[in-house]
Amino acid sequence: MAVIIDVFRAFTTAAVALSNGAERIVMVGDLDEALALRESGLGRYCMGERRGVRPDRFDFGNSPAEIAGRRFDGETLIQTTSNGTRGILAASRAARVYAGALVTAEATVRAVRSGAAAEVALVAMGEKDWVRTEEDDLCALYLRARLLGRSPDREALRRLVETMSSRSDTATLSREDMDACLAIDAFGFAVRVRTVGGLQIATAERA
Repeated sequence: MAVIIDVFRAFTTAAVALSNGAERIVMVGDLDEALALRESGLGRYCMGERRGVRPDRFDFGNSPAEIAGRRFDGETLIQTTSNGTRGILAASRAARVYAGALVTAEATVRAVRSGAAAEVALVAMGEKDWVRTEEDDLCALYLRARLLGRSPDREALRRLVETMSSRSDTATLSREDMDACLAIDAFGFAVRVRTVGGLQIATAERA
């Protein structure tokens, strides 16, 4: 079992989209593939980023705040990001895969426990060239602590993430996006990713 963690901002954005009614999110690694899938009618909207910026011809960027008030009832979205969705693709052979973030932390812990896996990989993603970032490392440590039955100080975790992250696009991260990403346990579902027809499909999984 694998939990691929991307706090700023891929899997926070995915969780917001699912909370706002999206039926599923197709996670891909390539911009052209995302656009081609939309063109084929598989999904209605493309969302994502490259170097923190919304790509040309994409409907939405990689911003939870941007879609916070947008309903996606019954829609399929297509998402690609510099690292988060690529991490999902790399983990596709795991028995079960979850897209992890602070906003779905406790629900992800419940989902992992229900899977009763002998081994669980908590994979902190990060920025360019697979260099892990502090917010993803801290989220992984928090998930590990909860899986071990501990009760970390959530406010302290928020402060650590907010003050320790050194990724290059943090300086341009909006206050709204930062707050959205730090809303620990905002959603009561885990983001489960399954391989369907050769594609990585994320849906909301409620205990």
